[in-house]
Amino acid sequence: MWKHLFVAEERSRGRRWRRWVAAALLLAVGYGVLNIGLVWRASTADDARPSDAIVVLGAAQYDGRPSPVLQARLDHALSLYESGLADVVVTTGSNQEGDRFTEGYAGFEYLLLRGVPEEDLLVVVDGTDTYEELAATANQLLPRGLDSVILVSDPYHARRVDEIADEVGLDAAVSPTDGSVSLRNLVRESGAVSIARVISYRRLSAWR
Repeated sequence: MWKHLFVAEERSRGRRWRRWVAAALLLAVGYGVLNIGLVWRASTADDARPSDAIVVLGAAQYDGRPSPVLQARLDHALSLYESGLADVVVTTGSNQEGDRFTEGYAGFEYLLLRGVPEEDLLVVVDGTDTYEELAATANQLLPRGLDSVILVSDPYHARRVDEIADEVGLDAAVSPTDGSVSLRNLVRESGAVSIARVISYRRLSAWR
């Protein structure tokens, strides 16, 4: 009799455990799908508005010449600047080992040659990832009394840069460049957003 009761109890525990596992998996899948939707929605929106500064997120440069990705961001930022949405353009990004130029400086030179006055340009070269770039940008802008920004990056990046800006104390609107979002970028960004919304973008940056 006791043996039968013990077996019944073990089976009941097993069923409860399987229910908990199934519920946890369902929640995880739902959370992931939610973030995929948020990343996709952000990639299709342009929230540009009058702000204190336009911030261009860094991308590769080749010996001082912006890569096509960085050039697209700079051209978009120039259009926003010429539309009068902000009086300051911030170019960001450090350099890779062996590079003579930083991404931020390459962006600065590109915009300077296209008519943006030097006094309207600010270069931030600290940071090797998006969180560090925006944290360094906040450290430069906030003491100047500048806190509202338009962030310029690729569409798939929009949700993440918006949330990072909020974490570092910037009031951000995102204006992505033109282009579509690949499935690979959508999944990767959704994964990063899913993790960072639990542990923070600062911790995620420190882990990389």
